[in-house]
Amino acid sequence: MSQPSNRFKDLPALWDVDKSRQEIWFGNPWKVSRLKQNLSAFERNQIFLNLSQNSFLNIGYLTKADSDGDGRGVMVADVTGDMQPDLVVCQAGGGPLRIYANRFPPSSRLVVSLEGVASNSLGIGASVVAEVEGRKILRQVFPDNNFITSQASQVHLGLGSVQKVDRLTVKWPSGTVQEFTSVPTGMHIRIIEDQPKYQVLLRSEVPETKTLTDVSPG
Repeated sequence: MSQPSNRFKDLPALWDVDKSRQEIWFGNPWKVSRLKQNLSAFERNQIFLNLSQNSFLNIGYLTKADSDGDGRGVMVADVTGDMQPDLVVCQAGGGPLRIYANRFPPSSRLVVSLEGVASNSLGIGASVVAEVEGRKILRQVFPDNNFITSQASQVHLGLGSVQKVDRLTVKWPSGTVQEFTSVPTGMHIRIIEDQPKYQVLLRSEVPETKTLTDVSPG
């Protein structure tokens, strides 16, 4: 598909379009909405369950999340306020924006937002290390971007049945290093660069309903 800057101009195809193979060419993308061709490939979404040890299982077909609407943009966000990460999906093939609520078995979680002072305001580029029962979990603050979506600038730690993080270390882009000990889980906290205490933004009780469900209207 061409991308002309002049919305009234049609550009010729760059190759011989083979309609027998369902190839199409749009000489002017501004006219797509007025044409009857469908750009959807009806590709289904997939949900992968982490089985640990670099092993993943596609469970999308067991849920309502395997829509064939050509999902392209996906954002992870706590839509329901229970500190379980939900999915917001926009579909290139049309149809409504979909919200998939996370109802998997509850687990301990800690969400960390950063506010830079000497560093940039969102702490982008910082490293967050959680030490839990002898294990170190590293997260770097680089919000993921995909098709017309962007993630929140925060770190989400899923911690199983652990009730506290033994040590939480933040290494800022400026070189500042902060450490906090015995941080309870079940919270969303904000850490401000070079301040001795963190702020609690949210405490949450995890609900008992446990399946992945589509909560989109209709």
